[in-house]
Amino acid sequence: MEKGYFITGTDTNVGKTWATIALMRYFKRQGKSVIGMKPVASGGLMQNGALKNEDALLIQENASLLVDYELINPYAYEAPVSPHIAGADNPVELCKIVANFNILKQSADIMLVEGAGGWMSPINATEDISDLAKTLDLPVIIVVAIRLGCINHAKLTYQAIYSSGISCAGWIAMCTEPGLLNLDENIQTVKTSLETPLLGALPYFAQVDFDALSLNLSVDMNKN
Repeated sequence: MEKGYFITGTDTNVGKTWATIALMRYFKRQGKSVIGMKPVASGGLMQNGALKNEDALLIQENASLLVDYELINPYAYEAPVSPHIAGADNPVELCKIVANFNILKQSADIMLVEGAGGWMSPINATEDISDLAKTLDLPVIIVVAIRLGCINHAKLTYQAIYSSGISCAGWIAMCTEPGLLNLDENIQTVKTSLETPLLGALPYFAQVDFDALSLNLSVDMNKN
């Protein structure tokens, strides 16, 4: 592995998976092999006798090589609720995720790990997504959904990451609402508020086009 990143968001449903896939396509265009993980996912469907998550399947599909689903998503929960509730009978163990990560990172130049929910979202009774990021020791990329309230959410998320001592590689502006008032002004305000680079502003698509999204990214892998 040349480089790895942990993808977090300012909240749930902010576009973390779309940003993750766009990053995978971006790095592949740079000639890099890429594997993604979504270690913890709620809202799964039964397929061939096993629970699988739609976002994790998308990440598996976009990897540079075929990877077993269980390595990408060791914790898939059926209920679309917080993992610490959905997984009460099968709680997340960080050591299992780390073991999978260590296997996968040997097979690709770039590893992307997508979190669940926001930075402080609980994944079991005592640990949050932030604890998973700290354990994997990867620089963090923040996905900010550009909508009403995003400036506050972006500032709080960045401050929490900064206070934890983890490196923040940058942030991605995800345009999730068509016709949002003052879109450019909101992006600029977040940009000047965070002491970490804007890696790209991903435009709104009613039907997602990951290659088009990836063209809006620019990541300096020599930093962080």
